[in-house]
Amino acid sequence: MTTRLRENYKLIESGVGHHLFATNGSRVFDLDAATADRVAALFVNGSDDDAGRFEGALGIEHQFIESQAPEVPPLRALSLNVAQACNLGCKYCYADEGLFGGKARSMSVDTAKASVDRLMAEAGPGADVVVGFMGGEPLLNRKVVHEATAYAAAAAAKAGGRAKFTITTNATTVRDEDAQLFRDHRFMVTVSLDGGREVNDRMRPDHRGRGSYDRALAGLRRIVAEDGPGHVAARITVTRGSGDLLDILRDVLALGVGDAGFAPVQVSPDTALEFQRDDFAWFLDQMKRCGAASRDALLHRERFPFSNFETALHEIHRGSHRPYPCGAGAAYLSVNADGGLYGCHRLVDDPNWAMGDVATGPDDAVRAAHLDRRHVDRQEPCKSCWARYLCGGGCYHEVDRRGRIHCDYVRGWLEFCIAAYAELCTRIPDYFVDPENHFQAGPEAAPIN
Repeated sequence: MTTRLRENYKLIESGVGHHLFATNGSRVFDLDAATADRVAALFVNGSDDDAGRFEGALGIEHQFIESQAPEVPPLRALSLNVAQACNLGCKYCYADEGLFGGKARSMSVDTAKASVDRLMAEAGPGADVVVGFMGGEPLLNRKVVHEATAYAAAAAAKAGGRAKFTITTNATTVRDEDAQLFRDHRFMVTVSLDGGREVNDRMRPDHRGRGSYDRALAGLRRIVAEDGPGHVAARITVTRGSGDLLDILRDVLALGVGDAGFAPVQVSPDTALEFQRDDFAWFLDQMKRCGAASRDALLHRERFPFSNFETALHEIHRGSHRPYPCGAGAAYLSVNADGGLYGCHRLVDDPNWAMGDVATGPDDAVRAAHLDRRHVDRQEPCKSCWARYLCGGGCYHEVDRRGRIHCDYVRGWLEFCIAAYAELCTRIPDYFVDPENHFQAGPEAAPIN
């Protein structure tokens, strides 16, 4: 197989036939069986000249990803770590219960407002911005959450734009006034919840060892009442002992969240809870089972909103392609309790990811060096991987601490999602045209003979 073909194409087989995934532009081509066989043979024995003719036949000419790093973009999003402390003692917490290896701290109202002012100045007039609230548990500092929200909404409107808001919370301390704030400002709320009572209480106790499930459920009910905020998602953390993920997913979705998804523990103060390389085979099998359940629900015009799966489907449909895993260090930064700027909310207080402060502004030289160094085409082994522009190279926090132990999982998951996408495009193409109306009245998908 030529290196060029190995790096830039992947043959995929689905329930409806054969397909070719092109890394450049994240495009999916349908193939008949005979063509798939010829392509497979070309992958084994083809020369570089054959590869060129192959790409010409596909019409692959324009290269969507430039090899050089882009210019540092304007800042458009900040997460405010308003409470670097937490009321829970989750055993796996990468953030050390919000302490990030230091002492408990809370952001002042003045620092929060200065952060908003910095965001507005960097984004420029008329720009839409995103303000997120993180911790620890951000609602331990609810005064700042409420005041900063009102301040940011007014500042963005004055500048001719709009402020969008997010919060990640364990929901155990949510009050009626918090839920009202989320509704009034159409928050995107992410609730950390690891399953039913037994799983959640085992992995997410408070500092006295008591379970948190009942309190989290009460808070979630407040959040989703009266049509709820803009969106409510559940983030389910997976450890080596989590158990059957499809059962957990069903339990969480039954609570009325808009969607739910999984995140495996790769970095934890308790290394016994961290995924090891061999654990990802189990995780991939579990993820595929959950993805198949979501796919089958879509085919029957039913909702089973598994966010890992649905997000992948829509990224493939859009032809998403990127040289970075996320906007960290680029258009997005995180503010610690004292006003320091860092690459993202997982990298708070890490001196290797310090990128300025809200008083003097982001350090664009550091951000530029980050974008240059972390471009996926300059990473090993990323630059030779067919999945690189969907993956982007992996979470910076996880890669820095653990390396790329999950690459086989990522490729296996994306291969599954591309195959599912091809099947859904064939059997229910209307879902990708108008996802919401897909769930209204209409026939189930016709079977493929």
